[in-house]
Order: sequence, then C-alpha cells, then structure tokens
Amino acid sequence: MESPYPQLNWDIFCQVIDNFGDVGVCWRLACNLAQRGQTVRLWLDDATALTWMAPLGAPGVTVTHWSTPLNLSDITPGNVLVEAFGCEINPEFVAAYAYQIKARGLKDGSNQKCTWVNLEYLSAEPFVERCHGLPSPVMTGPGRGLSKHFFYPGFTTHTGGLLREADLLQRQTQFDRRAWLAQQGLHWQGERLLSLFCYEPAGLANLLERLASDDTATCLLVTHGRASAAVQAIVSSKNSLEPLWNKRNKLSFLYLPALSQDDFDHLLWACDVNFVRGEDSLVRALWAGKPLVWHIYPQDDGAHATKLNALLDWLQAPPTLRQFHLHWNGLACTSDAVASFPAGCPGFYPEDWQTCVRQARAKLLAQPTLADQLIGFCTKSH
Repeated sequence: MESPYPQLNWDIFCQVIDNFGDVGVCWRLACNLAQRGQTVRLWLDDATALTWMAPLGAPGVTVTHWSTPLNLSDITPGNVLVEAFGCEINPEFVAAYAYQIKARGLKDGSNQKCTWVNLEYLSAEPFVERCHGLPSPVMTGPGRGLSKHFFYPGFTTHTGGLLREADLLQRQTQFDRRAWLAQQGLHWQGERLLSLFCYEPAGLANLLERLASDDTATCLLVTHGRASAAVQAIVSSKNSLEPLWNKRNKLSFLYLPALSQDDFDHLLWACDVNFVRGEDSLVRALWAGKPLVWHIYPQDDGAHATKLNALLDWLQAPPTLRQFHLHWNGLACTSDAVASFPAGCPGFYPEDWQTCVRQARAKLLAQPTLADQLIGFCTKSH
C-alpha cells in the first residue's frame, strides 16, 4: 500500500513482560507502519516469542536486540522514537537521538518539533481522550529540552485509534473456515465453536459445566499456555470427583499449539464466540465481529474493574453481556450469569451480543487507524 506520508525511520523500544502482550502489540504496530511505507527498527530485550508469533518476519521491519549498555557504533537513530508502555530507553540512545535532532535542525535550518512518542496502554476510560497527544517535557538527562508526547490507543475519534492492517477485510472475506479447522486437526461437523485465550478466569469451571449439560455439541478451541493448563486442571478435577459430568460428550476440546498472529486471527474468525484476554486479542476479537468475552488482567488495587466497566460502557453492552463479563472476571459471582448464557439462544449466545459487537466494529472501521494517526502526528514534526 503506497503511503500518502513521507517515509520516516522509526525506532520502537519494547520491554517484553509476558511474551504475548507488549511484544504482540509492538510487532503489529511495526508491521502496520511498514505496510504504510515506513522503515521500522523494533528493539526487543527478548525476541523469543517472535519465532512462533511472526516466524516469517515482515518487509520493512528489522528486529534488534535491546541490551544494556547499547553498542551504537553502527546505529543512527531514526526520525521517530517510540517508547512503548512506559519502558525506559537507554540514556546513550537518547543522547544520540537528541544529537540527531539538533544536527538535522542545523542542517536544514528547521526548528523541529520532537517526535518522541510514549505509546500507552489501551483503555476506554475517559482520561484517555483528555491525555491523548499531550506533551511531557524532559527535564533531566541527555534528553533534557526535548518533549515526549503521550499517544493513547482508544475506541473513539478523540484517541489514537486501533491497529488494523490495510488488507484485513479482504483477508477475512477470503477466509475458508472449514479448511483452516482441518489444518488444525478438527474435521468440523457443524458443532458450535468457542475459542479460549485466557488466564485463569473465575467463571471457567461454571462455563465448562454449562456446556457439558447443554443439548448442542460444543468444541472448545483452547490456546497454548495458561488457557490450556487452566482447562486441563478443571477437567482433571471433574473427571476425578464427578466422572459423569460430561457423560454425553457434548463438550469436546481441541488444544492448539502456539499460533502465529495470522493464525490467531483465523482462530477468531472460525469461532462462534471468542474468549480473549489482554489488549491485542481484544482488538482482534472486535475486528472478527463475533460475540466476545474479555478476561482482563487482574490488578491488586482493583483498577481492572474500572477499566472493564469502561469498555462495557463504550460497547453499550446489553445487561446479559455485562453480567457475564463480571462473573467471568470474578467481579460478580452469580450462577445466573453463566446459566443464562446459552439458554434458548440460536448459535449459543443472545442475539444482542452479536448486534452489540457488530455495531462497535462498524464504528471502529469508520475511524482512522492507530498507524495512520501516528504517522500523521509524527509527520507534522518534519
């Protein structure tokens, strides 16, 4: 896709925390920028996850090991510096970046604005609109005199938007559900399909019980890692304590290997309902346009409850979807939340869940993407 903007050279710094979240978002950002004609150097302190997340790499994106201290003998900082999720960039790189800004200004006589961006976490909370784009002067260290700008992803036109590939809708249209399921070892016979990417949600045991007792057959497609471990632990316990809990075999399981980002998208497109966790998979589930349930990462101070409710408010979630989310996340323990989930609903979910997500997706598709907005924001500095 030809970019309407000048080509910039980007340095994105990402400190890997859990191998899924931060690196997943930063890799998608790097690829989205490269799709739009940008050149990106992605600095990672641990690139291990990319061996399965993005095994083929991406044109225009170079992955560089982020070590301390940095050897900058062959490195020239680019036009744009992105500090992802509050990571702290090495002072020697900041010094080299500040020098480059000054050198370019002296060369062309310009008084360049700073293009040092602090990429924040995704949230639907009201403060995002207030803080998006605000400058933060650097008062100490080698970057003194420069300014960072806060860039907030978000769900409204007053935020930085969401990541979306230029060819996403085309790929969705061409997706062959049955063929992809067969590649994963599932010869689909029309049973309803649920994807599960989660931590250890409070409502998981109740959901498995409800699915096993339902009249319609369900296959749960379980992602590699903590989701698989959580399901297997519950199933093992139930098999030991309640051997007949799934006696009609209405509930089956497909345990998946670690999926590339493309195949994770395919998983969401293939399933009827998607259980997701974290930031990246929530966005991908919204693009999939299927009913979704989000498992938000729990925080000791309870801040996750506010963040979850803000998302549900933005979604204009119907009462049953809100109730189920609260139960799933251990914020409202009522058996009715799970019991009412499939009852009497074609396709296993209330129709207003589907309507809710489709309407949200339509609003998001009408908004500029995060990559386009970020390029536009940084282009104004050049």
